[in-house]
Amino acid sequence: MLDSSLRSNRLPAAPGVGYKPQHYDQILDHAHPVGWLEIHAENYMGDGGRPLAQLRHLSEKFPISVHGVGLSIGGEGSLDPDHLARLKHLVDWLNPASFSEHLAWSAHDSHFLNDLLPLPYTDETLERICAHIDQVQETVGRQMLLENPSSYLAFEESTWSEPDFLQEIARRTGCGLLLDVNNVFVSATNLDFSPQRYIDAYPLDNVREIHLGGHDEDEDDHGRPLLIDSHGREVVDPVWTLLDYVLDRSGPKPVLIEWDTDVPDWSVLRAEADRAQAALDRIPA
Repeated sequence: MLDSSLRSNRLPAAPGVGYKPQHYDQILDHAHPVGWLEIHAENYMGDGGRPLAQLRHLSEKFPISVHGVGLSIGGEGSLDPDHLARLKHLVDWLNPASFSEHLAWSAHDSHFLNDLLPLPYTDETLERICAHIDQVQETVGRQMLLENPSSYLAFEESTWSEPDFLQEIARRTGCGLLLDVNNVFVSATNLDFSPQRYIDAYPLDNVREIHLGGHDEDEDDHGRPLLIDSHGREVVDPVWTLLDYVLDRSGPKPVLIEWDTDVPDWSVLRAEADRAQAALDRIPA
């Protein structure tokens, strides 16, 4: 369970973007309405060089969110102590406003898989994830946010719904939640459920950060729609509509635009941030 003395999320209820080095100069000159930046932890675990120098400079001007992709929180084995030590070193010197990871697994024994893989929602899985989150939070000395996954299949052995599973993790560990609205839309389309009903069941009081991103459209072997969470294009209109549905119920939150592949010019990313600001402006403070 999270020690009440540990640091928790300090991001503003404003648009943020995933930081890419090619946008460094434009961010410094034309950031508005972007109020904070996100980095992937694994890109900044080295000892020096230009990337860390730029990040230090940006951290003096913007709150930074550190988003991990390699801890394998849902994995069956123990957390990698070397990876955890590198993460602690990063957050110690950077002192980010937020730190988050995924409800997924990506490592088994000594093998690392370059993907965020799903897991069944069972009591056994719940115990393991809570133990891992407790270890992470005690090590880095701050609250962790846990992100809901994008799903392409469901496990027959699951005994918890995803919103209830996340709520119980937050209750047991004191972690916060990162609600990825695009992931909800992708999962709802692929698994044929209502994204609005998912949001109605979701523990919005525990949400400290919201993500939006693009997805690709495909079909499964039976010709049914299959969405792939790609982070490689603009956010589609139905996801913006679902964001409005969330904010009407949660109130203003930090909203991140994720765009990790086929990264566009800064003006395109900034236009997405403008749209996020417009969605936030609709909501009373």
